[in-house]
Amino acid sequence: MSPPAMSQASVFQPSMLSPEASPQASPHHSPGSQRTYETGFLPAGWEVRSAPNGRPFFIDHITKTTTWVRPPDGYLKSNVEDPRLKIPVHIRKQSSIDPGDLGPLPPGWEERVHSDGRIFYIDHNTKTTQWEDPRLQNSAITGPAVPYSRDYKQKYDYFRKKLKKPADIPNRFEMKLRRNAVLEDSYRRILSVKRSDVLKARLWVEFEGEKGLDYGGVAREWFFLISKEMFNPYYGLFEYSATDNYTLQINPNSGLCNEDHLSYFKFIGRVAGMAVYHGKLLDAFFIRPFYKMMLQKSITLQDMESVDNEYFNSLKWILENDPTDLDLRFTIDEDLFGQTRQHALTPGGEDIIVTDRNKKEYIHLVMQWRFVNRILKQMTAFKEGFYELIPQDLIKIFDENELELLMCGLGDVDVNDWRENTKYKNGYSHNHPVILWFWKAVLLMDAEKRIRLLQFVTGTSRVPMNGFAELYGSNGPQLFTIELWSTPEKLPRAHTCFNRLDLPPYVSFEELREKLHIAIENTQGFDGVD
Repeated sequence: MSPPAMSQASVFQPSMLSPEASPQASPHHSPGSQRTYETGFLPAGWEVRSAPNGRPFFIDHITKTTTWVRPPDGYLKSNVEDPRLKIPVHIRKQSSIDPGDLGPLPPGWEERVHSDGRIFYIDHNTKTTQWEDPRLQNSAITGPAVPYSRDYKQKYDYFRKKLKKPADIPNRFEMKLRRNAVLEDSYRRILSVKRSDVLKARLWVEFEGEKGLDYGGVAREWFFLISKEMFNPYYGLFEYSATDNYTLQINPNSGLCNEDHLSYFKFIGRVAGMAVYHGKLLDAFFIRPFYKMMLQKSITLQDMESVDNEYFNSLKWILENDPTDLDLRFTIDEDLFGQTRQHALTPGGEDIIVTDRNKKEYIHLVMQWRFVNRILKQMTAFKEGFYELIPQDLIKIFDENELELLMCGLGDVDVNDWRENTKYKNGYSHNHPVILWFWKAVLLMDAEKRIRLLQFVTGTSRVPMNGFAELYGSNGPQLFTIELWSTPEKLPRAHTCFNRLDLPPYVSFEELREKLHIAIENTQGFDGVD
């Protein structure tokens, strides 16, 4: 057995932080660091570059935005509405549903039993039949719902009670901003505050030329707009993870994009703290190690899987085999602007061979370099700003999954879109009894449990901007997949790198619902995720 090839670190070099600057004008820009692609004609102001995983993406220097999709001829970004603005920001109030509470069938409908024992439904109004229960096709059920009462809800209530407003601060914190300079204006205004408790006052946001009363709507819009700017890879502070275009990580080379990058990370930390304190959400999702570092939890090899699956497999092979014959050293090769630079993981690392005896130390040092050491200054600055508003000891009541929900919210899960973009394997199909029970169970869930299921299978609560059709796995686009596996005695298990749920062939809906619930709620306590 031969080991998989060890991937080299790839650095995404965005343009300078200054909105007027372009990559061509950057003194750090190296033509040799960018791949060339046969992309055809690009509109004025557009450029193609390479993400860390080698995938080409496109930069619009006019609007300072990025996209994976090549703009068509004649494309004018300013005339296209941001699709995220169409997503409702409210979450409808609805709890989990008990199957016995569904009530009678709609007028003209009848329930019957098929010859193979499956229940199906007849619509005498249209003279059609279907497997799905029509009572579960109500948009109020397929749409999002509020969190149900469980440990997270109890923690959240406790957390909110502990966040008391200081008595000696102004009634409100005012920000007067320009829409076309929301990042720069917000940065100057928020960092000008010497006493961070002032940021806990009621937010009052006014945009230039749009003076009006702010009853919370403008403040919510500001968090959305500032998130789009702060976390836009164009500015070089953050970059996409190696496997998708919606999960973010700190750019280890942010200092080459802007010499004031650490003050920007403190500013971003303050904004994140303000969002949590005021009960607002950030429009961004981060890799799992980011949340673990906020909680001062150790980063493990398993955390690498959802960030860079190829690197994970290489390290896992080393862990499970004797790597002595590979002649690996305690060094890492880092690609910086087209030039490979060797970094020693420990003093004299270039002379230390990785053996069966020291391989665990090697893997630990690689993980520290990949997730901690390279971004230590940036993360320290971020946490400094965040903890000025949110006590560090208080945030530790949450785990990394719950912290993501606290900072970034549940998101909107469209179950119909989810179902339409799901693959089935090993004998399952869209009308298999177990699959029909599975989607019935999902439809009966409330919003938080659906998100927990999504986290269980994919490793994140984030749904791509354009829905489940663009869900990514470790090797690129990967639809949500359900595979028939094992026997009914087993609990479901998940493969997060492939967005795959291994679902045993349960003999009843009640059994499936119970065991799926156990799997979702106890992911930390059994080997249900790999």
